Amino acid sequence: MPKTRVNQIDLHYITVGAGPDVVMLHGLLGNLAVWHLHIVPELRREFRITAYDLRGHGYSDVTRSGYSTDEMARELEGLLDALGIERPYLVGHSFGADIGLNLALLCPERIRGLVLIDPTLPALVDQRKSTDWVGWKYWVAKLEEVGLRVPPDKQTDLSYLLNLSVETPKFYGPARGLPRRREPLLNLLRNTTLVEDYEKVESLTLDSIRGITTPTLLVSGERSQFLGTYAFLRETLPNCTSRLMPGGEHFGPLEQPGYLATHMRAFFHHVMTDGRKPFLLGSADDSSDAFEAAGVGD
Repeated sequence: MPKTRVNQIDLHYITVGAGPDVVMLHGLLGNLAVWHLHIVPELRREFRITAYDLRGHGYSDVTRSGYSTDEMARELEGLLDALGIERPYLVGHSFGADIGLNLALLCPERIRGLVLIDPTLPALVDQRKSTDWVGWKYWVAKLEEVGLRVPPDKQTDLSYLLNLSVETPKFYGPARGLPRRREPLLNLLRNTTLVEDYEKVESLTLDSIRGITTPTLLVSGERSQFLGTYAFLRETLPNCTSRLMPGGEHFGPLEQPGYLATHMRAFFHHVMTDGRKPFLLGSADDSSDAFEAAGVGD
């Protein structure tokens, strides 16, 4: 089980393949396996892919604090240094996408290109604290789908829903239907500052994002509860191509890995050949119906 020491903690990682470097970052309460089910096998013949477990996740060390996107971005920079990775493409899902975007702000010279899959952005957390946020109903419906009833007074309670989510079986992959390893996840939620740190807005402010010029592919599911973030980044990032996955929700790496692998491969090759020109692959897939359904305006 390969690990490397970064900022006084051990980070678990796996590197496979050969070619230009790609580094992949999973989302909150996930681990590096999300990439290895489908996407890594699709891309490893053309790229050298490093996926790692974020601090506190998978087989990486758990610490009491240190989970803001600024801190995690600096940790990612340390991982690149430790592994001798000079200028990779970064691929991040959800919280992992936020970390990659933060590193592009802090160290733009270290990143060749960004793939952001359904990012969330701490700076937009107030949108998600509203009782009208579409994500609450989606979340409650997913829990009740597996028989976990959510009391009416808890249906917009972030801490309650996170803890209850640990009780759900796995929804995707060959382990679909099997129970999760509850104890490590509960420890992370209850005994660290992960949730509080996730909401910290440090250098990655809404205004600062306008200055990130790294070539970026932005992808969200057309039924994602984070379409507000997608709409903001689509309009704000100056060197961004956006795509909506037809029928997709929040977990694109598991829901539609083939779609993502195809678009990633084309994007990486485009940046290698001439990243100054717009990246075009098929239609933009930006359905106004999806935005209207999620209450997102243009």
